[in-house]
Amino acid sequence: MSQTVSADHILETRGIQNSLDAFVVAAAFDRTGTAAAFALGDGTVRIARRGATDWPGVAVHDGAALALAPDAAPTGWVSGGDDAALKRIGADGGVSDIASFGMKWVEHVASFTDGKARLVGCGVGKHVHLFDGKDDRLKTLEHPSTVTGIAFDAKGKRVAASHYNGASVWFVASKTDNPRKLEWKGSHTGIAISPDGDAVVTAMQENALHGWRLSDGQHMRMSGYPSKTRAMSFTKNGKWLATSGAESIVLWPFFGGGPMGKPPTELAGGDGVLCTMLATHPAQEAVAAGFSDGLVVLADINSARILPVAGTGRGPVSAMAWSPDGTYLAFGTETGFAAIVDFSKK
Repeated sequence: MSQTVSADHILETRGIQNSLDAFVVAAAFDRTGTAAAFALGDGTVRIARRGATDWPGVAVHDGAALALAPDAAPTGWVSGGDDAALKRIGADGGVSDIASFGMKWVEHVASFTDGKARLVGCGVGKHVHLFDGKDDRLKTLEHPSTVTGIAFDAKGKRVAASHYNGASVWFVASKTDNPRKLEWKGSHTGIAISPDGDAVVTAMQENALHGWRLSDGQHMRMSGYPSKTRAMSFTKNGKWLATSGAESIVLWPFFGGGPMGKPPTELAGGDGVLCTMLATHPAQEAVAAGFSDGLVVLADINSARILPVAGTGRGPVSAMAWSPDGTYLAFGTETGFAAIVDFSKK
């Protein structure tokens, strides 16, 4: 007799799961990959070490946590909240202040390190604030409107921010701080930079993406989404840009002259349920994705094979992150369900 494999088979055999009792805002592994953190809507951060079933909670923000990223240091994380605070969470659960911004929310955080230089950035109102590895403020970069997303390029030489009517790209070490302005009318709500640093892509309020090729100024328009794109992630080699916001994982080709004039590849779709979150694998051409019904899958881009990771029924997937070596996947949902799944060879 044939046996039906449960959609939760991978979760049940390779995962550790917990109910965190609050909206999972973001998930991130530290740079060693030995621990993951889940930032929650109640202002706490849960720290999950590899193999541990007990995930202790740390009180971080007086209000909701809004953003989370690995620290620029080997261990720990940085987080922003609606208490106007930029915080550091140590691997031991210790919490320290990096900066406070009066009454303005810290809605976006990002970090970079190449093993020597360390950078932490945060978006607060119209400004991006940059800090070095000693928490000294390097500079404050002003934008024409509220910053809606920030990203460092792969070398840490530039930082880009999305905002109304486009995006701005700044050289971190510049003494003059004059940005390259990327203009396109409308509300831009998030940003990504390709691994080679030549493409900047923003999500837009009008259910579309807009991009700029920096080498020649070419505009790139990617539309057709039924919903807003919340998550964008380039594959390791930069060939594909994976995006949420449709009833499938939408992958735009950034090779062979694409994405303009080329249709996107769509994976794991067809059931009328929106993809709400995703994360590309750090080493392989694969992407993990979560949907509004709680389904989590792992898709191989080249073969189009889909591996169910977790079944439906746990609320919309709201957070997702890979460990740096790609062996562990963390994800969380709006209902407070969270899990870490081990994909290492057994």
